[in-house]
Amino acid sequence: MRTFSAIAGSALFLVAAPGVVAGLVPWLLTDHYRKPLSAVPGFVAAGSILVVGAAAILLHAFARFAIEGLGTPAPVAPTEKLVVGGIYRHMRNPMYVAVLSIILGQALLFSSWSVVVYGVIAAAAMITFVKLYEEPTLASRYGAEYETYRRAVPGWLPRLTPWRG
Repeated sequence: MRTFSAIAGSALFLVAAPGVVAGLVPWLLTDHYRKPLSAVPGFVAAGSILVVGAAAILLHAFARFAIEGLGTPAPVAPTEKLVVGGIYRHMRNPMYVAVLSIILGQALLFSSWSVVVYGVIAAAAMITFVKLYEEPTLASRYGAEYETYRRAVPGWLPRLTPWRG
């Protein structure tokens, strides 16, 4: 896949998947963001930091797929190369962690239990997808290269020092 196609495909998938999961659904659950902001001290600040920081990580991860991997995060247009640079040197699933962090940030911003429950359901769905589809697919596609990476880099909690591979 050419770089421009990979960037365009990744941008489209960014809107279609994380845009819906971390944007549209919480927007609907918070009455189109018309719910008042949280009155709990620190929740608005913490939620804002989570949303902005996680959005930056999500954009970085998507860019790595397009530029380094020459593909998209979408299963229908996968990368040509295993993506192990940038944020992927610290954890294997930064997109999922970023999406869940954006959801949690919105739950804090609005003190919304419905968004918390939605986040738990989304986390269960993501973990199940990773374990049942993504990891076996990557192992099949990239073989020993993926197995070496998988053993060295944690899936959900970041390494403090980047993996050098």
